[in-house]
Amino acid sequence: MAEVVLRSVRKVYNNGPVAVADADFAIHDGELLVLVGPSGCGKSTLLRMIAGLEDVTSGSIFIGNRDVTHLEPRDRDIAMVFQSYALYPHMTVAENLGFGLKLRGHSAADIAERVRKSADMLELGALLQRLPKQLSGGQRQRVALGRALVRQPQVFLLDEPLSNLDARLRTTTRAEIARLHRALGTTMIYVTHDQVEAMTLGQRIVVMSDGVIQQIDEPMRIYQRPANLFVAGFLGSPAMNRWPGTVRGEANGAVLAADDATLPLGRSVASQHADIVVGVRPEHVHRISPHDLSYEIRFDATIDLVESVGSEAFLHARFGSWPVIVRVSPQDLPAAGATISLGIAPEKLHFFDATTGQRIEPD
Repeated sequence: MAEVVLRSVRKVYNNGPVAVADADFAIHDGELLVLVGPSGCGKSTLLRMIAGLEDVTSGSIFIGNRDVTHLEPRDRDIAMVFQSYALYPHMTVAENLGFGLKLRGHSAADIAERVRKSADMLELGALLQRLPKQLSGGQRQRVALGRALVRQPQVFLLDEPLSNLDARLRTTTRAEIARLHRALGTTMIYVTHDQVEAMTLGQRIVVMSDGVIQQIDEPMRIYQRPANLFVAGFLGSPAMNRWPGTVRGEANGAVLAADDATLPLGRSVASQHADIVVGVRPEHVHRISPHDLSYEIRFDATIDLVESVGSEAFLHARFGSWPVIVRVSPQDLPAAGATISLGIAPEKLHFFDATTGQRIEPD
C-alpha cells in the first residue's frame, strides 16, 4: 500500500489545449478515490500519467514517497485494469492470471499460490481451466481484476472497467470491487464518467471538467454542497434544478425575479450577488395542497411530462420560464397540463454566482 501524491501535474499536447491543469492533491494510503467527469475532462489522461503511460508536461508524481514522474510503468509498482478485458484468448483463466508473474520470473509454486488466492477472492476457482470465450462479460472482467490482483501492487488503477458491462453486471461487479477494496485495503484510483459508480464506490471523489479539478471531497459532501454550477449539474440524477434571476428585496424578504416568475427565497443573499442562480434538488421540491402554509417557499407550476420509473416518478413542470423537476412517489400522479402546488424548505436552496458559477453562502 502507498500514498499517491500529485504536485502541480500538468499535461499539454503539442502546445495545444490543456488536457490536465495543475492537479495538486494526494490519494491517501489505502483509499479508494474516484476521478469522475464527462468525456474529455482529463480524468483518464491523469490516470495514465500516474501509470506512466502518458508523459507529464510539468509537475511531479510520487508513489510511496518515491518520485516516479519519469519512471517506466513497470518500475512504479502499480497494476492497471482497463475498459477492455485484453485477455489472451488461447490461454485459460489460470494462465491469464499468472502470465504477468511468469514474465517477471516468479517461480511456478509462487505463481500457483497467488493465482489460487486471487481466484478464491474473486470466486473464479471453478473457472480456472476455461478459455475467455467460455466466460460471460462479468467473469472476464473479474479475470482482468484478478490479473492485477496477483501482482500485489502498491496501487491499483482502474480506467472505466465496467463500461462494457450491461446494467445488471455493472451493479454486481461494482459491489465486487468495493468488497475487494475492503478486503485488501490497497490504494485504488478509479476513473468513471458514471456518477452512480462515483457516489457508491468512492471514499472521496475528484470532479473534473475541461482538465480542471472542480471539487474534491466525500461523495455526500459534494452532493450536499457543490462548489459550483458544473458540479451541481453533473452529480445527481435528475440534475439539480437551476433557476437564474436577480435578487430583489421586498417587504416580506428577498425574492428571485425573472421576466415571468418570482420566487420567494426565505432568506437573504448578499447584495453584491444581485444576478444569481438558485438551485434545489428534485427530492427537495415537494408537491403540496394549494392551502398548505407549512412551506415558506410556495409556488404553482404546470406539468409538461410525467415520467414514472417504477419505484418513483419525476414530474417535469414549468414555473414561468424556469423548468422544475420534482421527485415523487408513483401514486396519484397528475396528468400533463395540470397545475400543481409546490413547496421548498429555504435551507434546501443552493446559491451560485451567475457570472463565475461559484457557490455563494447565504447571509
